Amino acid sequence: MRTPTTALAFALALSTLPAHAKDPALGTTTFTVYEAFLSPAQEPGEESEVPKPLEKSLGATAPSTPRENRKSRGHGQLRFARDLSKAYVEVEIQGVNPADIVMFHIHCGPPGVLGPIIVDFGEAGSPARKFTDGRFSVELTNKNVVFVKDMPGLKPSLPEGCPSELGLPGQVKTLSGLEYLARKGVLYFNLHTKAHTYYGEMRGQLYPARD
Repeated sequence: MRTPTTALAFALALSTLPAHAKDPALGTTTFTVYEAFLSPAQEPGEESEVPKPLEKSLGATAPSTPRENRKSRGHGQLRFARDLSKAYVEVEIQGVNPADIVMFHIHCGPPGVLGPIIVDFGEAGSPARKFTDGRFSVELTNKNVVFVKDMPGLKPSLPEGCPSELGLPGQVKTLSGLEYLARKGVLYFNLHTKAHTYYGEMRGQLYPARD
């Protein structure tokens, strides 16, 4: 058993050892990874339940299918570079015709709750064209984080871009803020199709990836 004097001397010896900072380049080559398994079961409602004021603007243009009868499935990863300068999205879907995709987003909201859009994968054109053989891949920077004043159709209106803390007026504007929300488990993928435009075809809540 060490005496108090010996323990103190050992601690002092450790404190004098030189610190070893990590290679800064690791900030862009190592990642914090979150993943989601997408399914219709995670959608909080059916297309038949679309609020009346939104039926014309966001209503489906094809016959809908109840959640339990849909065959659509997917898996997605959201990888943040450790220096939070970039992030990468990789998604694979099954049971969906890419030509039927009308919108694809990352939203902010807890499970079972419709939340505002925080990343819009269709800003530069139709998201359907970005799927090749059911696979989608894109790089994100701060400019891809959406900031819109209001979420249409909801009263009281909620801020787009997702508050960093519930009840606070500040909104997330950076990838570092996006990663913070991912750690809290309040980000989800939502894929919208012609038949399921409002709630979405399938949804996947993002959680820390497991090996």
